[in-house]
Amino acid sequence: MKPRIKIASALTPDGGEMELYKHDLDFSIRVKGQELMNSRLFESELELARLGCAHLKDRKKPQVIIGGLGMGYTLRQTLDLLHPSSKIIVSELLSAVVDWNREFLGELNNHPLEDKRVEVREGDITQLILRSNNLFDSILLDIDNGPDAMTNSSNSFLYSFEGMDACRRALRNMGCLAIWSVESSKSFEQLLMRCGFHVRRYRVPAYKGSKSRSRFVWVASENENILPAGGGEPRRSAKRAFKVDRSYKGRR
Repeated sequence: MKPRIKIASALTPDGGEMELYKHDLDFSIRVKGQELMNSRLFESELELARLGCAHLKDRKKPQVIIGGLGMGYTLRQTLDLLHPSSKIIVSELLSAVVDWNREFLGELNNHPLEDKRVEVREGDITQLILRSNNLFDSILLDIDNGPDAMTNSSNSFLYSFEGMDACRRALRNMGCLAIWSVESSKSFEQLLMRCGFHVRRYRVPAYKGSKSRSRFVWVASENENILPAGGGEPRRSAKRAFKVDRSYKGRR
């Protein structure tokens, strides 16, 4: 049996160590000793793109932002789904992850970072979202493990009411927000609805054919009619809903 070899490492913003391993033809990334991602378990990352971009099938020149590069699976699927005139921004907090994709991981997905439609922006996606207004047709978030942060505690703001409302404002009319998570969360679903979103929850396999290991993707939009078919519809809280401001300029 071939050994698992550590081929690179970097520090996370919280001071933990992120490590890249290779075992035969497979790669894995571990943070603080826990496996964050594995090149054998990528079906849910593909589903994030499929669900979050389903409404863009026939749309020309869509603009999409992906939060979290990972091993490039969501980016690759997004590129394969969208029109050649599309623009895809990849926001990645850790420059090491971008470097690893270019040096080691590009072969997994036919080097998606080399596609002319892709623009990489290193840094905190929260700040980018806060500066955006009526800009994106889809926002795809695969940050940490979902609403429960693992590599950067500051991501808790992104998954707060203020962060999700900023995502709503950054979407164009007929736009969708899709969020990957390792676990389901009723409280997070309620938060999305308080932001003014219609929400669907999808249980997706960690790898193709898997039934025992599953992940979750939420797709949210102000327009219920463009949400993908299927999925579970969260129940709205009996508490009084927050009033959401939809009057800002630039909304199409």
